[in-house]
Amino acid sequence: MKIGFFDSGIGGLSVLKEALTILPNENYIYFGDTDNAPYGTKSKEEVKELTFKAVEFLVKHHIKALVIACNTATSAAVRSLREVYDFPIIGMEPAIKPAVEKNNNEGKRVLTLATPLTLKEEKFQSLVSRFDTKHLVDMQPAPKLVEFAERFLFEGPEVENYIKEILPRNIDQYGTVVLGCTHFPLFRKVLTRVLPKNIDIIDGNRGTVNHLYEILKERNILNNSSEKGTVVYYQSGKQVTDPDLLNNYERIIYQDTV
Repeated sequence: MKIGFFDSGIGGLSVLKEALTILPNENYIYFGDTDNAPYGTKSKEEVKELTFKAVEFLVKHHIKALVIACNTATSAAVRSLREVYDFPIIGMEPAIKPAVEKNNNEGKRVLTLATPLTLKEEKFQSLVSRFDTKHLVDMQPAPKLVEFAERFLFEGPEVENYIKEILPRNIDQYGTVVLGCTHFPLFRKVLTRVLPKNIDIIDGNRGTVNHLYEILKERNILNNSSEKGTVVYYQSGKQVTDPDLLNNYERIIYQDTV
């Protein structure tokens, strides 16, 4: 049986990249809902409906676990999905806790970049309320980064200028930038170039995959085969077979782009 990965587009490939490192023998099916991307500017109801449709598709392909590799879809739908399906469902969580813990001691602030819907959803607000007791966390929506990613545009003047425009002028007050959308690690190189060198850039991808591993182990459903697993890609229900598109996917997953 396969592990399903779902995202509004290609952002979840940054999480799948981690999974292929930590769980290389598993078989994966990746569903990017590129026909309906971006999700971050839609209503919660729209995102929830689209997420359920995608999961229904993945269920037909006999998945044993599901990773909602999309912060926006996690915020909008993960609780409802868990009420319907009994297989493990792992969602994304922005790395607010480690960022706050680090900067509590250093006197610096935390900047979270995410989609507009993620930032205003109760799940994210609750996360901040639990851990940000000193009110260190600031939030900045960055919806155009999702649009750039879906065009496979990860660097260049257009991307760099947009990032510079949305960053606070007093950027030196921050110790950590949290990437609260799975599309955003795809811009790590340009972010590293634009941000001051003393600012850490973190995301929740590895923590999510470590959680997936622990749940598979706990339920005794790890793939114990010694052979390397397979990956099948779908875009909004259509299998990806175009060589150029597959090359772009694999460039993200297997090369040092994240």
